[in-house]
Amino acid sequence: MAGANITDWISAISQLVFMIIFIMLFLGFNQRFQVYIWSKNIKAKLFILESLAHESRNKTAEYIKSLTREDPESIINKAIDYFVIQPVDIEPTDIIRRLENLLRTREERFENLVKNLLKGASRFEQSIAETALEITAVLYSVFKQVRHLLLTGQKTNNWILIMQLEMLMPQIVKQAQAYRKALDAFLEGKPIGDGAGPLVAFRLIRTSEPKEIAKDTVYYETSIEGRRAFVIKARGPESNTGHPGVAVENLVNKLKKQGVNIGMIITIDAALKLEGEETGSIAEGVGAAIGDPGPEKIRIERTAAAYNIPLYALIIKMSMEEAIHEMKKEIAEAADRVVERIKELVKTLPENSAVIIAGIGNTIGIA
Repeated sequence: MAGANITDWISAISQLVFMIIFIMLFLGFNQRFQVYIWSKNIKAKLFILESLAHESRNKTAEYIKSLTREDPESIINKAIDYFVIQPVDIEPTDIIRRLENLLRTREERFENLVKNLLKGASRFEQSIAETALEITAVLYSVFKQVRHLLLTGQKTNNWILIMQLEMLMPQIVKQAQAYRKALDAFLEGKPIGDGAGPLVAFRLIRTSEPKEIAKDTVYYETSIEGRRAFVIKARGPESNTGHPGVAVENLVNKLKKQGVNIGMIITIDAALKLEGEETGSIAEGVGAAIGDPGPEKIRIERTAAAYNIPLYALIIKMSMEEAIHEMKKEIAEAADRVVERIKELVKTLPENSAVIIAGIGNTIGIA
């Protein structure tokens, strides 16, 4: 009898536990508990994002303070909250010109803010300060966006939003850490992976003097495989990408007026590799190799199409982190191989033809 009573009690307790679990599942307690766990994980990573943003801000402030006695906090606050409203795209007519105007206005505003604060600093130092402000603004933007999504998900009890955010957080934190580490490379004036294009251009240049062809952009005249070559790159070694689209357009128009026969335009840029691909691997194609919102790229494409000039592209593959960190040996060695590829392409031109080569990318640390 005692054994039967114990069995009955165990059976009753098991049924009661099962009913409680069933009711909790029916009422969604499992989802609420899971949302609580996800939210805790997101908050932990959100703290990391906030720390990275603050570190970047402090590093930027220290650099600016080393160049001026004025308080940098006001310019940092302006840079963090600065925004660009995208042009109306429901009517696409002339959208590129409108976008270009907005981007140029933003660029000039940033430059003027830094110049007014760092009046005694060199162009190199001012360019680094501008880049440091850009990185700080990006990190704060990421932190604010993640915080907004978390708080919105909690207020509306939107477990799907919180679940998606939790799944994306490792990738978001990884990219934020990459930007924070990139700041150190820029502050030290070291070449970065994105400078692969300007590095190729630099290695094609011999002893010719640079001539300015667009804002922060120069070209050199040299000879490659017995053909005239005009090499475009951002003016270095300060941190900027120049305006390669405007440069190509201006240079082609200038050479055409002089009666120069342009046989091809070659653009070289860094490109994101796929997982499994090797850093420094090279690919060849057609088109304008330039990571641009649109205005610079379309200038190159329109110019090539207007004069029926073949447009070739060479890319050096790397990860996003490698593109903004100090340049790796594999990327520097790839630049030499790209030079050889360019020579092979140039050999296909008649000897009376000229070639325009544009090295696209940030030229920090590359003269």
